[in-house]
Amino acid sequence: MIFLPAIDIRGGNAVRLEKGDFDKETVYDADPLDAARKWVEAGAQQLHVVDLDGAREGRPVNLDHLRRIAGELDVPVQYGGGLRSFVAVRDALAAGAARVVLGTAAYTDLEFLDAVIEQWGNRTVVAIDVRDGFVSVSGWTERTQMPPADVVRRMQRRGVKQFAYTNVDHDGMLDGPDLDEVRRMAEVIRGRFLYSGGIASLDDLRALRDLRLVNLAGVISGKALYEDRFTVGEALEALRERRDAA
Repeated sequence: MIFLPAIDIRGGNAVRLEKGDFDKETVYDADPLDAARKWVEAGAQQLHVVDLDGAREGRPVNLDHLRRIAGELDVPVQYGGGLRSFVAVRDALAAGAARVVLGTAAYTDLEFLDAVIEQWGNRTVVAIDVRDGFVSVSGWTERTQMPPADVVRRMQRRGVKQFAYTNVDHDGMLDGPDLDEVRRMAEVIRGRFLYSGGIASLDDLRALRDLRLVNLAGVISGKALYEDRFTVGEALEALRERRDAA
């Protein structure tokens, strides 16, 4: 399993929200590149960058920060937030994103989704952001009536093979992942998925590892790193398969 430190950008800063609430923001670094460099120097092999401004405005706002991070650090960068047009996706990839994460437009504009999958299918991840048991969109500000399992099945029929699943109710709360929820989603997802939401300790990472889910490809974590709950190196070790496994 891979480990991706999260770098959420708002107003030019690296921040974290609580439960996706833009009114509950903590600024951790004045320059997202500094945060990214810190995680890479600590051993991170991939990064997860979220353009929070873009998620709210419906268009990428922080491509310059993406360009700086991808240009100066030799690791793949996964980027999402405001990617709601073919041009926006193209621009994010041109700015250095190794993968793009689609949210709102993947649900509301199937023509757009089909075009992106056809052109960049292996570099496309669809975000499944869940609040109160239903998928949320528009920067987590709007809750739909769509159960996540139904959304995954619909996306898979259109060729989506990679997902990033976030429990928004746990995100930034350091209260641990919902392991039953992870198991349920693993039964539905035929491709690969990343999990985020509530990671607070190395035991949380080990618990996810020990689920032994072949399609759980990795974990995204932000606040626990910023709060020094564990280091990147410790996280990588915790997610490695046990050597005594059969």
